[in-house]
Amino acid sequence: MLYTTKRVLTFSLGLGLLVSALAPAATGARAQGPAAKGKDEPPFHEYKGVRIGMTADESRKKLGDPTDKGDVQDFYAINDNETAQIFYDAEKKVYALSIIYMGGSGMPTAKAVLGAEVEAKPDGSMHRRVDYPKAGYWIAYSRTAGDSPLVTVTMQKK
Repeated sequence: MLYTTKRVLTFSLGLGLLVSALAPAATGARAQGPAAKGKDEPPFHEYKGVRIGMTADESRKKLGDPTDKGDVQDFYAINDNETAQIFYDAEKKVYALSIIYMGGSGMPTAKAVLGAEVEAKPDGSMHRRVDYPKAGYWIAYSRTAGDSPLVTVTMQKK
């Protein structure tokens, strides 16, 4: 059961990265206003001390032993409501992070992640990606619809 759950979560995280990367280009959903006007970094610029550009060893020191360790990515089951996937480039440096919050307390808001509110769609879902050229990465916030939404925060080096 754990293996199946891990595969589903890994697939979901990978899908989250893909959706975060493609959805803004397809819909034109780029942030406007304060979050997009030359800010150096968003309020959510690291996850538990892990930042874009850190080495795999530095990342693992911050997060501990991964649930599933690999050369190009590590998967962490933080608790029952939170997972994280850290992606490494050829130099073994962090180039992307994707965190999924599955209900419970501690789910970040769009404002806490991007520094600006995001208008919810009629079904309650929301998505926005913001480029931070000075920081060298983009960050996306996505929330599913429903009474128990999933929140995905994705950061990726440009």
